[in-house]
Amino acid sequence: MNTKLTLRLDEKLVSQAKREARKRGISVSKMVADYFWGIGTDRKDGEALPPATNALLGSLRGKKADRESYRRHLVEKHL
Repeated sequence: MNTKLTLRLDEKLVSQAKREARKRGISVSKMVADYFWGIGTDRKDGEALPPATNALLGSLRGKKADRESYRRHLVEKHL
């Protein structure tokens, strides 16, 4: 059963969320639900992850993920 939830947020944040939702082709409600679902503890073993989380699985496999590697990445990206 779906229940309505009212959030009070800064106007800029709401605009930003709406733009991001349009880019993703989903509603702001779906984005918020996916976020809450992702941080929830009610998920059962084997239950599917939200698409955004699932897309990240394995993305760092075989990569060094430390502060220095990230700094080098940023320097290369923005030069």
